[in-house]
Amino acid sequence: MPKMKTRKGAAKRFKLTGSGAVRRGKSNKRHLLTHKTRKRKRRLRQATLVDGSDMGRVRRQLARA
Repeated sequence: MPKMKTRKGAAKRFKLTGSGAVRRGKSNKRHLLTHKTRKRKRRLRQATLVDGSDMGRVRRQLARA
């Protein structure tokens, strides 16, 4: 059976941590930023982990994980 290919769109959006968790960026930081508070925009800069319920789908798309 051939190797699974990585989905390149997913590879650009997600990174694996050393412990095997998957990091992702937060949404809602692209436009309409004038009415969002400084605190909210600052917190949107931080990366977070993919939820456990989505982990299987994301790892399958990354194929190397």
